[in-house]
Amino acid sequence: MIHHNPFLSLSLSVGDITQKGYEKKRGKLLAPYIPQIQGVDPSLQIEHRIQTSSQVAPPGSKQNKPRAANSRDECFRSDLHTEAVQAALAKYKERKMPMPSKRRSVLVQSSVEACTPPDTSSASEDEGCCVKPHHPFTVTFPSFFYLILSIFLSLYMSYLLLTLSLSKGVPVNSRVSSKIQQLLNTLKRPKRPPLREFFVDDFEELLDDPNQPKPEGGEMRPLNGEPLGVVTNWPPSLLASLQRWGTTQPKSPCLTALDNASKPIYTLTYGKLWTRSQKLAYTLLNKLSTRNEPLLRPGDRVALVFPNNDPVMFMVAFYGCLLAELVPVPIEVPLTRKDAGSQQVGFLLGSCGVTLALTTDACQKGLPKAQTGEVVTFKGWPRLLWFVTDGKHVVKPPKDWHPPIRDASNEIAYIEYKTSKEGSTMGITVSHSAMLAHCHVLTQACGYTEGEIITNVLDFKRDAGLWHGVLTSVMNRMHVISIPYSLMKVNPLSWIQKVHTYKGSISSCDAFLNVFQARGLRPEVICPCASSSEAMTVAIRRPPEMGVPPPGKAVLSMSGLSYGVIRVDTEEKLSVLTVQDVGQVMPGALVCVIRVEGTPYLCRTDEVGEICVSSSSTGISYYGLPGMTKNVFETIPVTSSGAPISDRPFTRTSLLGFIGPDNLVFVVGKMDGLMVVSGRRHNADDVVATALAVEPMKFVYRGRIAVFSVSVLHDERIVVVAEQRPDGSEEDSFQWMSRVLQAIDSIHQAGVYCLALVPANTLPKAPLGGIHISETKQRFLEGALHPCNVLMCPHTCVTNLPKPRQKKPEVGPASMIVGNLVAGKRIAQACGRDVSQLEDNDQDVLQWRAQATPDHPLFLLLNAKGTVANTASCVQLHKRAERVAVALMERGRLNTGDHVALVYPPGVDLIATFYGCLYAGCVPVTVRPPHPQNLATTLPTVKMIVEVSKSVCILTTQAIMKLLKSKEAAAAVDIKTWPLILDTDDLPRKRIPQIYKPPTPEMLAYLDFSVSTTGILAGVKMSHAATSALCRSIKLQCELYPSRQIAICLDPYCGLGFALWCLCSVYSGHQSILVPPLELETNPSLWLSAVSQFKVRVTFCSYSVMEMCTKGLGSQTEALRLRNVNLSCVRTCMVVAEERPRITLTQSFSKIFKDLGLSSRAVSTTFGCRVNVAICLQGTSGPDPTTVYLDMRALRHDRVRLVERGSPHSLPLTESGKILPGVKVIIANTETKGPLGDSHLGEIWVSSPHNATGYYTVYGEEALHADHFSTRLSFGDTQTLWARTGYLGFLRRTELTDASGERHDALYVVGSLDETLELRGVRYHPTDIETSVIRSHKSIAECAVFTWTNLLVVVVELEGSEQEALDLVALVTNVVLEEHYLIVGVVVVVDPGVIPINSRGEKQRMHLRDGFLADQLDPIYVAYNM
Repeated sequence: MIHHNPFLSLSLSVGDITQKGYEKKRGKLLAPYIPQIQGVDPSLQIEHRIQTSSQVAPPGSKQNKPRAANSRDECFRSDLHTEAVQAALAKYKERKMPMPSKRRSVLVQSSVEACTPPDTSSASEDEGCCVKPHHPFTVTFPSFFYLILSIFLSLYMSYLLLTLSLSKGVPVNSRVSSKIQQLLNTLKRPKRPPLREFFVDDFEELLDDPNQPKPEGGEMRPLNGEPLGVVTNWPPSLLASLQRWGTTQPKSPCLTALDNASKPIYTLTYGKLWTRSQKLAYTLLNKLSTRNEPLLRPGDRVALVFPNNDPVMFMVAFYGCLLAELVPVPIEVPLTRKDAGSQQVGFLLGSCGVTLALTTDACQKGLPKAQTGEVVTFKGWPRLLWFVTDGKHVVKPPKDWHPPIRDASNEIAYIEYKTSKEGSTMGITVSHSAMLAHCHVLTQACGYTEGEIITNVLDFKRDAGLWHGVLTSVMNRMHVISIPYSLMKVNPLSWIQKVHTYKGSISSCDAFLNVFQARGLRPEVICPCASSSEAMTVAIRRPPEMGVPPPGKAVLSMSGLSYGVIRVDTEEKLSVLTVQDVGQVMPGALVCVIRVEGTPYLCRTDEVGEICVSSSSTGISYYGLPGMTKNVFETIPVTSSGAPISDRPFTRTSLLGFIGPDNLVFVVGKMDGLMVVSGRRHNADDVVATALAVEPMKFVYRGRIAVFSVSVLHDERIVVVAEQRPDGSEEDSFQWMSRVLQAIDSIHQAGVYCLALVPANTLPKAPLGGIHISETKQRFLEGALHPCNVLMCPHTCVTNLPKPRQKKPEVGPASMIVGNLVAGKRIAQACGRDVSQLEDNDQDVLQWRAQATPDHPLFLLLNAKGTVANTASCVQLHKRAERVAVALMERGRLNTGDHVALVYPPGVDLIATFYGCLYAGCVPVTVRPPHPQNLATTLPTVKMIVEVSKSVCILTTQAIMKLLKSKEAAAAVDIKTWPLILDTDDLPRKRIPQIYKPPTPEMLAYLDFSVSTTGILAGVKMSHAATSALCRSIKLQCELYPSRQIAICLDPYCGLGFALWCLCSVYSGHQSILVPPLELETNPSLWLSAVSQFKVRVTFCSYSVMEMCTKGLGSQTEALRLRNVNLSCVRTCMVVAEERPRITLTQSFSKIFKDLGLSSRAVSTTFGCRVNVAICLQGTSGPDPTTVYLDMRALRHDRVRLVERGSPHSLPLTESGKILPGVKVIIANTETKGPLGDSHLGEIWVSSPHNATGYYTVYGEEALHADHFSTRLSFGDTQTLWARTGYLGFLRRTELTDASGERHDALYVVGSLDETLELRGVRYHPTDIETSVIRSHKSIAECAVFTWTNLLVVVVELEGSEQEALDLVALVTNVVLEEHYLIVGVVVVVDPGVIPINSRGEKQRMHLRDGFLADQLDPIYVAYNM
C-alpha cells in the first residue's frame, strides 16, 4: 500500500480514541507545566513526565513531514497540541507591541476571491515535487511529541538593547507618539548575546560560537546494502515483462481506477495495456508527420500531460512511448497561462527539445485556448503540437508490425522533473537499465510477489507513485488500485476501505497505529522509506518476515541538530526531536553521509550530513545540464585524508540524515527546506509546525503557509507567509502574528525577520494544490505578494550589524596639519579668479544705462503660450522705478531705510519695484505671493516674512491686494494687522527729485528670505557692496555683456534665482528672457522652446523645472523636433541649487534631450546657500565638471575614499560648478574648526566680497548665529574671516587646468549638516538612504527619511494601487539594511505629493517629521518594525 500521510490524521478523527482516554492523556501531558487544570485528577499531576510509547510519541522526524498543504499540517493537528501551546502562551507575559495603523480602504478586501476560503485540504505540494523524506509506503509522522514539549520552552522573546533617549518636546497625546513609545518599550529588553558580534565587511571568517557542540565520533564507514538476489526468470527489460504478461495473462487485472464516489470506473488488464500501448506507439511513429517527414524519431522527448484522476490513460501513454523508443517527460496539467512555476516547466520542455504533448480528450478541452481554437502557448513554453491519445485518434498497427523489445540499456528511458529550492525545474534522466534495476531492488526490499494487490494514493506520474504503481507493478504483474486525490479529500477513509475490500497488503504510518490496532492492524507491517528524485529509493524498512532488526528511535537535542551534530537527549527535555528510522539501505547500494558544504568529506558518526548513494538504480544526470550534473547531481566522497572512497561517483540525495545503530538510516531533513541562519540550520517545515500550533484555525488556513529564507546583509532571514481568513480582525491577526514570533523564537532560538498575512486564495499554488514556495519567495522579493498584514522584526534577528562607532577624542588641529604634511596631503582650500585689482563702478548702474543705452532691451517675459507678455528696455525700467519711488515717498510717506515687502508674481513689475525701492532709499524684501487655491498654507508664510522682516509697507498688484484682504485670507491670518498695502498697477508718471545714494557701500541694499530644507525661515542681509560683487563675479564667470541673451527659468524670490532675475541684467547689460516656472505646469515645453527660438547659449533652471521637462516631455522629443526645437545652441545649462547635485536627474535630462541637439557637456550645477548665494557656478569657460565615485562606507566616517565606477558601495558625486571669481573656500572640521586635508569630509567655509553680512531675524538670535558669518580657523590662517555654509563637502585637485593654467580644484557638496542623521555613531546623509529606497520598487514615487528618538523613519509615496502598500515595508527594510547597515524603525506609506517640497524642489524633511508626529499625514499604512 503506497501512501502519503495527508489523510492519516483525518482517519484519526474517526478512530476510536474515547473522550475519557483523551482527557486522561491530555492531563498527563499538561500536568508538569500547569499547576491545576480543571477536570484533571490531581493525582495525575504528580505522575512522571510522559512515559514514551508508540502511542504517545508517534515516530517521525521533524523533517519527515512532507512539504506545504495539509499533507504537512494535518500531521500536527491535534487539540492536545494546540491546548499545550495555548497554556504555554498564557504563561508568557504578554508585552504590548505597537499595532500597525492602516487606512480604511486598505482594510476592505475588495476581491471576491478573498472571501471564498481556499481548498483547505488541498494536496501536498510534495505530491507535485519532492517528499521529505519520501515514503513510497508512508511518510512517518513528525514527532508531535517534540512539538508539544518544545512549545513549553520559556516563550521568552526579547529584543536587541537599544539605548534610546526619548525626546522631550513631542506631543504626547498624538497617536503616533504613543505607538512609537510602545515600540521603544518592546525594544528595551536585551536580546540574548548575538552569535556574531559584527560582520567584517571584507568577509573575513567570523569566529564560531565557543559553546557550539562539535562532532566527536570517528569517521563513518560507507554502508553496503544486502546483495541483490539473483532471480532465474527475471526479464531482460521492463518492456519484455509487459509483453510477457500482455500475451500470457491478458485477462489479469493491471490497474483499477476509482471515481470520486469511490466506485471502480475501469479496470485495465495486462492484455489491454499491451495492445493499447502498441497502437499508440505505432501511431506516434507512423501517423504524425510534417512536410512528409516523420514528426518523431526514436530517442525524441515527448511531454505527457495527464490529469491526476486518469491513471489508465497515463499508463498507456507512458508504455506507448517506451515501445516507440520515445522518452516520456511527465508534467502537470497547466491550468492558466500564468501558473506558478509554469515558465520553468516550459524551460525544461524547451531544453529537452519537446515538440509534442500527449493528453486526454477531456484534458485537452479544459486547456486555455487562443482565438484560433488551438491550445495557447504557455508563458516560457516551446510551441507544442497537442495529440489526444483516446481510442479514436490511434490506429491499429498492421499484423506484421512489432515494436522492438530490446534488453535494458543505458539509453534514456524517461525524464522525471524536479523543482529546486530556487524554483528552477530540472529533468532527471533515468536509463532503461536503472529503471529495471530499481524495479528489481523494490521487489526484493518490499517482498513483492506476482499477482499481489497494492493500493496507490500517490501521484502516479512521478516519484514513489510512478516507481511502485506503474513500473514495479508491471514487472511483477501486480494489480494496482489507484485512488484519486480528490476522493481522499472527500472521504479520507477510502483507501483503508479499499484495502479491506481488495484484501491488499497495507503499510501505513505508525501515527494511527493506536487507532487501527483494534481493527486488526499489526504494528510491524508499517514500512517507512526515504527517497529523492535523483537517487530514487534510498532506504526502506523491510517487512518483519525478512528477519531485520527492530525499528529504531532516536531522541535528539534540537540545539545539537541546528549545529549539524547528533546529541542523544532524554525525553524529559523540552527541546528534543524524536526521530524514527527509515529502514535499511537498498539492496546492492553503497551509502555514505558527507558534509553539507565545501569538500565532500565523509561525516563523523555523530554528524548530520547529506546522504549519498552509489548504485545501479539511481538517476543518471540532469538532462542537458552537464555542469550541474558534475557539481550538484553527483559527487566523489573523500576521507579526511582526501582519498576518494570509490572510483564510481555517488548520487546526492538532498536528504539530510545519519546512519544510526543497527545500520538503520535516519533522515532529519531535506536540503530544500534548509535555512542556515547565523550559522545554525533550521528546517522550514519545523517552523511551519510551530506556527500552526498557535491557534491556527481562527486566523489562517491550515496548509496555506509558506516558510523560506531570504538573504539580507550577509545572512539568511526567516520569512513566514500565511493566508488569512477574511473574517479575522486586525487586532486578532496582529496578536496571532506576535504569538507566532514568540513561539518560533522560543522553540527554534531563531528570530523571524518578516511575518506576512495575505488574503485567502492569493498565494501561488503548486500543481497539486500546495503552496509554490519559490514563486512565493520571488513575489515577496519583487514586492508582488500584496499582503494585508505585515510584521517585520529586524531588531530581533539582525545580530550581525557592524559595531556602533565610538566617538574618539578629536585629534587637535595642529596635529592634523602636521599629519597632513607628513602624509603629503595638502590642506583642502581653493579659490576662484582674483578680482581685487578690478575697479567697480559705484554709480547707479540702471540710471547710467537709461542715459547711455536707453532703448537697449533688458528683459523679455514669456507667458504660457510662449508669446511675449512684457518687455523692458533700460529707459522703460528706469522710468517705472522712478514712479514706484515717488509713490513710496508720497503715498507711503516712507523714510530712508524702511523695509518694503514686494509681493508680485514673477515678471517685470517685480524688477521695477525693486529698483524703485532702491531709488527711494528703502530696503526691498521679495516675497512669493500666496496661492489663491491654497491660501491656508501659503498665506501664513507671506505674513511671517512681512512680520519678521519688519516691513512697513507692502507693494503689490490690485488682484493680490484684494486677495490679501479677502474673507478667505481672514480665515488663514489676521488681516487687520497687515501694514500699509499699496498697489502699483496705475502709478502717475512722475520723476523723482533725487535718486538715493547710499553713503557707504556697506549699507543694506535688500533682504533675502528663504525657507531652508530644515524648515527654518532665514533672512540674510545683502549690502550694496556685496550686491555689486555678486553681479561682477557672475558677469566674469559667464562672460556676460550687452550683446548676450540668457534664458532664466527660476523663481525670482531668493538666492541666485533672485540675483539672476533682478540684478545681473541691469549690471551686465545682457538681455534676460524670463520664463516663470509656474507656466511650465500648463506648457512643459515652454522653456526649451524659448531657448531654441532665441538661440540662447546660457540658460539657468531649477531641479523642479528639469524634473517637469524630464517627466512631461520624455516621450515627446519627436514631436518637439517636428516643431523645430533645437538645443544645439546651448553651451551651458546651469541648475541653480542649494544641495548635492542630483546626478541621476541631470544625466537623464541630458540623455532625453540629446536627440534635440543638447550637448552632453552642457548641463552643470551651481551651489549657493544662505551665507553666500553663489559659491560655484560652471560658467562658459574652464574644464568640464568632473564626477568621482566615493566609498559610501568611508563617507559615513567623514572620510573621502575614491573607488572605481561600479564598485560596491560606490556613490557618484559630481562637482557643483567652478568656484566664482573672488571666492575662497576651505574645508574645516565642524567641531575643532581646524582646517582639514583633501581626504576628509568637513564643513565648507567661504570667504568672498559677496558674502551676506548676517541673518536678519526678529527673534534676537543674532548672537547664536554670529559665527555663521564671521568665524576664524582655530589654527593655520587665523586672520581670514570666513562664513560657515552649513554644508559638508570636500575639495579635490584634478588633473585638469584652469584658464589661468593652474591645476583645477573641484568642490564637491555632499549635503546639509543640519540634515545629516547620526545613527550608530556614524553620519548618514538622508538622500543616500532615499536613493536606495526609491530604487527598491517601481511604485515608490518619492521618499524622505528622518529620525525620531534614535529610530529611523522612512516615508514613501506610493504611486500605484493601495494593495501594494504593504509590499513596500519589507523591501524598504531590506534595502536599507543591505546598503546602509541600518534597521528601519518605522515605514510610513503615503499618497503621492504628501512629502512637502520647497520652491527649489528640495524636500522639507522637518515639516514632514512634524506632520508625522502630529498624525497629520493620513498615511495609507504605518508599519512599526520590531
